[in-house]
Amino acid sequence: MTAQPRPDLKAWRALAVQLRQTILRMIAKAGSGHPGGSLSMVELLIGLYWRTLRHDPKNPLWPDRDIFLLSKGHGCPALYTVLAYQGYFPKEELMTLRQYPTRLQGHPERFSVPGVEMASGSLGQGLSVANGLALADRLDGRRRRIYCLMGDGEIQEGQVWEAAMTSTHHHLDAVCAIVDANQLQQNGPVKDIQNIEPLADKWRSFGWHAIEINGHDFAQVARAYDEAAAVQGRPQAIIARTVKGKGVSFMELNPAWHGVAPKPDELEKALKELQAQAA
Repeated sequence: MTAQPRPDLKAWRALAVQLRQTILRMIAKAGSGHPGGSLSMVELLIGLYWRTLRHDPKNPLWPDRDIFLLSKGHGCPALYTVLAYQGYFPKEELMTLRQYPTRLQGHPERFSVPGVEMASGSLGQGLSVANGLALADRLDGRRRRIYCLMGDGEIQEGQVWEAAMTSTHHHLDAVCAIVDANQLQQNGPVKDIQNIEPLADKWRSFGWHAIEINGHDFAQVARAYDEAAAVQGRPQAIIARTVKGKGVSFMELNPAWHGVAPKPDELEKALKELQAQAA
């Protein structure tokens, strides 16, 4: 494994504020979208796209690129924002989210914009796609990392655990599952609707190398990606403990903000809160 550069934690924290502000502006302008689950995954995406992932915005279909799959497709405002900031398409286009005939659909569609690798929205399918890509790469003699980000509510889906068994049965060490464990799903707390704990032990019982972290701590995020990449013979699961609606006090751990756009006054308040965090 090639040594990774040390993360610039100060720059990343400032970037996280910018990305969150952009995400909220996009959703507010569209009048619809999913702020809660988009805000919770920002640090996880920064750790990937600014350090870990092998990718080239100027050559999005580079055959030897690593692959990122957003299984929880409703979090696509965060992915779109990251892709635009990385140079995959113009940032100005972000403000067309969900506005026909935009390329930025409410759930991602493959090839709609460069950098989107999978159409998602029907939950539970991403890990199966990751397995298929890893098996195809094995047949082709290609070595790429396949990262699949899922929600904690999403992994109530049975298909996820069928895919988890498949990953270990075939020793797919190119596959890394990232669980955005932000504690809430659409209708309330995950633990009250269908408890999935203990998460790390559960993935280990399926034969995975499990790593549990604070998903908003950049140092822990970077170390987790490094540790996962060094594992041989087993897939890896990063259990990222996060906060749905992270960064905005009235959105944090409030299920009402699963799929609601902020009104102008709410947007202004949220942007000010985030800006204060950058000071």
